[in-house]
Amino acid sequence: MAKVTGNGLIFKVITAVIVLVYLINCCTPLRLHVDMLRYFAIKDCMELGCPADSDAAKDYMPIGYTALLLAFSKLGILKSYTIVLLNCLYLFGGVWMVIKMFKGKVHPVFFFALLLMNWTVIKFVTHPLSEMQYLFFSTASVYLFYRYAQERRILLLLGAFALGGLAFLTRSVGIALFAALVTGLIWQYRKELILLVKKNKVLVILVVLVGIGVVVFSKQLGLDHYTGVFSKQKEGGLTFGAILKGHFIEWTEICFNVSIAKVSTVLTASTAELLFMLAGVLIFAGFVYVLFFRVKDVPFIIKAYLFFYFVLMMNWPFYDPRFWVPVLPLIAAVLAQYVRGVPRLKEVRNMAFAVYFALGIASVGYLTYTSLNRKLFARTQANGVYRSEYETFFYGKPLDATTRPADPNIVDILKRYDR
Repeated sequence: MAKVTGNGLIFKVITAVIVLVYLINCCTPLRLHVDMLRYFAIKDCMELGCPADSDAAKDYMPIGYTALLLAFSKLGILKSYTIVLLNCLYLFGGVWMVIKMFKGKVHPVFFFALLLMNWTVIKFVTHPLSEMQYLFFSTASVYLFYRYAQERRILLLLGAFALGGLAFLTRSVGIALFAALVTGLIWQYRKELILLVKKNKVLVILVVLVGIGVVVFSKQLGLDHYTGVFSKQKEGGLTFGAILKGHFIEWTEICFNVSIAKVSTVLTASTAELLFMLAGVLIFAGFVYVLFFRVKDVPFIIKAYLFFYFVLMMNWPFYDPRFWVPVLPLIAAVLAQYVRGVPRLKEVRNMAFAVYFALGIASVGYLTYTSLNRKLFARTQANGVYRSEYETFFYGKPLDATTRPADPNIVDILKRYDR
């Protein structure tokens, strides 16, 4: 760890303030989101019962996050503040493990501040969604495998796969993590495996048959839904080019620390999309180059995990910057390691970080302000989609006569689970 200087002390103070601001956001009202409503509907279906043909009963969302909500409900602590507090703990725990894996390679306080000032991170810490739970389980799995590669203790390997299972139960993208763990294991024992294959051809045949069995019984294993998602999107006219365009825009939003929606208020929507897409291509290509060709000592398991995650997400036919939140700590650590190792980038890094940090302050400050201001919160949360429900919950009725009537089911969720 770098010696603490005056600048180091300033970074530590800034980080402490950021952490405090995160904790202040535990006071936020329950932040409604379309997927959050699905999770809560599934939870109620499991806890209270529901018709077999209802949307909640047929919903394909993984069980991991719903199980957490159910456990909190049974304990009587399913409230907005407990969810946000747990999300903060998930995030801080994940970041701690990333710092341990990159110890001596990145300035921990600089990295911590860099990550926590990203607008997507602060936004989704405050939402009852699975991002932070998946971030924690997946990062913990990678961390234990990283330690296993160094110490060769079987308990660490078992722990890595167990946490990988929890990650998969939280979000199906965890299949990328399992692919990375298996690849990492093969890499660790590549010499032994070559000899094993030569001596045990029957075992190889059995492994191939298991793989074929997974494909044949994919419906029973619940995998068909996800392949069905791709086919349905293609039937709706969505092209692979359009999918990539959306994901490149996401990369620009994350790395420039600003939402395209904000930029579209200054530029035309088509101009903003074009600029963000072109920038995203360069940013993503640059990061892939840095990860696989420039930074030599990134642990193999991290490279494998990011590779499989990128392959899966670049084919995922939905746009949303939050899909990248679970791997942002790893992405930020790789970038921080790279710029630290290239002295000539120091001035560019400092200037870029100053702009990035300023945008982060604006994002964190605005989100915190909405958490503490009910009227503004009702108008802005989810772009005002649930304004009627929030105002009915806060004030007994919508404050604007032109506002549509509130959905009583959503108002009931607010009554039961708001702080």
